[in-house]
Amino acid sequence: MESLAPNIEVRQTVAQCFHTLSTSTDNKDVIAALQTLSSHLDEGPESKTTPVQRAEFRRAHFTRTLQFLVSNIQADWLHSLTASQRTELWDGLFLRGPPEQALLVLMDGIGELRPSMNLNHLVSITERFLQSGRLAELLWSYCLETGASDSPQLRETLLGRIVALPDLTANRLHPNNRPLFLPQQYYPLLAKEMLTALERTCKALKDGTDCSLMFVAQTLGKLCIQGHSGLVLAVMAPRLSVCTRSDMVLQRVCWKLLENVPQRWMESVLTGLVQAISGHDALGRIIGNLVLTNKKAQFVLTHKLLLLQYKYETQVLRIVLGYLASDRERRPLLLQVLRSVSQAWANPSAVKHTPLEQQLYVSKALLLCVSLLKDSELQELRSELLQCMLGGMQSHLDSSVVRIRHMGMVVGECLSSRMDINGTKLKFEYEQDEETKELLSLMTPFTGDESEPESVNGVSSPQDISGVNPSTQNTSSQNKSGTPSSKTDPDSDLDSDDELTPYDMSGDQKINEASPPRYLRDCLEALISSEDAVRVELSLRVAEGLVRKNVFATREISIQLTKVFLHMEDKYNITGFLTLRQATMVALAVTDCIPVTHYLTTEFYSLNYSLRQRLDILEVLALAAQELSKPITVNRDSSLGVAATTDVTPYPGDNPVHWRQVVEKRIQSKTKRLSKGPTQPPAKATPNRYAPVAGHFFFPLLRNYDKPQMTFDLLGTDHLVLGRLIHTLGLFMHLAVNAPVAAQMGRALLDFVWAVRYHVDQMVRRGVLFAVCSVFLSMPSQNLLVDLSDQLFETRTWLADVAEGDPDADCRNLAVQSLVLLDKSLKKQLQDSQALNLES
Repeated sequence: MESLAPNIEVRQTVAQCFHTLSTSTDNKDVIAALQTLSSHLDEGPESKTTPVQRAEFRRAHFTRTLQFLVSNIQADWLHSLTASQRTELWDGLFLRGPPEQALLVLMDGIGELRPSMNLNHLVSITERFLQSGRLAELLWSYCLETGASDSPQLRETLLGRIVALPDLTANRLHPNNRPLFLPQQYYPLLAKEMLTALERTCKALKDGTDCSLMFVAQTLGKLCIQGHSGLVLAVMAPRLSVCTRSDMVLQRVCWKLLENVPQRWMESVLTGLVQAISGHDALGRIIGNLVLTNKKAQFVLTHKLLLLQYKYETQVLRIVLGYLASDRERRPLLLQVLRSVSQAWANPSAVKHTPLEQQLYVSKALLLCVSLLKDSELQELRSELLQCMLGGMQSHLDSSVVRIRHMGMVVGECLSSRMDINGTKLKFEYEQDEETKELLSLMTPFTGDESEPESVNGVSSPQDISGVNPSTQNTSSQNKSGTPSSKTDPDSDLDSDDELTPYDMSGDQKINEASPPRYLRDCLEALISSEDAVRVELSLRVAEGLVRKNVFATREISIQLTKVFLHMEDKYNITGFLTLRQATMVALAVTDCIPVTHYLTTEFYSLNYSLRQRLDILEVLALAAQELSKPITVNRDSSLGVAATTDVTPYPGDNPVHWRQVVEKRIQSKTKRLSKGPTQPPAKATPNRYAPVAGHFFFPLLRNYDKPQMTFDLLGTDHLVLGRLIHTLGLFMHLAVNAPVAAQMGRALLDFVWAVRYHVDQMVRRGVLFAVCSVFLSMPSQNLLVDLSDQLFETRTWLADVAEGDPDADCRNLAVQSLVLLDKSLKKQLQDSQALNLES
């Protein structure tokens, strides 16, 4: 029972402080309660609490205390404190306790609070948390294994908060994010804190204290796998490269750090490290013989970076191969790499089917491997290299690509020179360029391994310590050497252009650096992921043409493209943005009618859409239906052939119809007529593309209008959307004239508008009357009496009432027109029935 006394005492003290802060209105009591909580974090002989009480408070009550403070951040007692009291008593609790608990509470509070001064207060505390070195304390606590808990869930959550802090703050504070939270500043700061933790680990090991690098290794791996290896290793790699020259303990710490990186993150760490490091000696000091003890590291360094990926600079190849060759235990891996690279270079199928850049990359790797071989190793591999040279040269020289042939010639020359076959060397005639010169330079040993400054302090950017590429040195020296010759050229006086007439360039147009996409998928990719305003605008302007031109490609991605345009915003203030967006969506709905129409009508009643987006959906469907309702003509199908011949202007005498039209006009002008009947025959009924799909436009919009899970009140306050919906349905009905589904559409539309015929909004009433007119115009007269006989009397009475008493003049006019249409339809039906009776 005596061991439980401190726990109970601390719990009672914390509970009493919480009660005081929740209920007291006396400022002195509030300050006393905060001072009591802060006393559990005081260290040293002057502390009012015992070490046992402080440990218990940190273990069981610190997180709860911070959560209580955040939940009461709007309390009056907090705002009654002075600025100095708030900084010392309230902010100090976040900056003095266990850093891992404080960081988790701060990030949770930032994620929960709405934009306000309270949120700004928490953000400022988080900023001070980072600037005061608390991240280094956090990492160091896990190196000593003195964290609050060893729970895997806690570590995973903490890792996620540390690594994704810029993303979390950007999502929450995106208009007012702090500069310290930007990736360009946060990740170098985190890298410096990791270096501080490693230095403290070295000191602790020298003093005989055991440490663990597991958490730091997990942090490094997670940073690299999420794409931040460039910013982090640009700070860590130069510093470690310099410090490991003289500190053997730090070398062992680095080896252990890399060994503890989880396997799933090992590749990202190694690829980032070989790009940030300056030489193979530094790489060897940092990772040691990791390639021999870790299968994942061996696969990455001996296979993936050399044969599967080819995006890296030549310096990366020098570092990786130099690392394998610099140690006696690692040299067998160099011979293994040479065999695999030579087989890949000599493979005829690879020469034909792999990209030219990859073949150049493999050629560089092969020459670097050969240049690093010792004479004894060269004699051991002589037969294999000779077979590779003969087979690979034959495959390269048989290629029709000039660059591939040149690669084969250069590699063949270098291999024969290195092997010295019977004192004979191959020599080919080819035009030397930058590529061939670089390949030839790879056979000379590279002496400029490292260029780090001796000073350890002040390493902050990769530009200060990056290695020098020999190819750039050669190029710059050649340019410098070639400059004087160009100045002293004796023929320069003969090239004067003073007597030439200047060319008129007033009509020239400026060519954009970015070219518009030619394929629909490239257009979609640019609209989704590009942040370049010019590229987005070009993609937006050509999207409609690409959709109408590439019908099959459009049908593959029509839904995805429609979704992008429906959610697209004018972020770059593009001229005519709304028109271009609407035209492209109409083209999609016309080209791939049924899937796109189904998607739009479904999204009209979906959640999380604004009223503007729902109105856009109705406008797009209405325009698409109007375009589909146009008559199908032969010219529409042969538009491509006509467009292809518009560049050639036909000669008038070549047109056989031309002279006949002229003669016909002369005869008509000189002919006298006593009476003139109709000169044009009546319009013929022609098929269109809308009639077969009219139901896909119409019926889905009537499906969910009265369901309560919508985010907008269609039958309540959103009169604008309801009126536009009824107008659109009336337009669909009007365009469906003579369609087989017109009768079903008419019955459904009358049932829908009957419930809102007395709506208070005049726009809705106009839409109802327009829909009724469309029904009377589009439905056959015989269907009116057969299908709507029960409703015609009530509809006529209602129309008469509207024509007499509606306060809106447009509604009265529409009601009168509807009555006239209804009477004409009934009269026509009676005449047709009488004619049938007489015939019978």
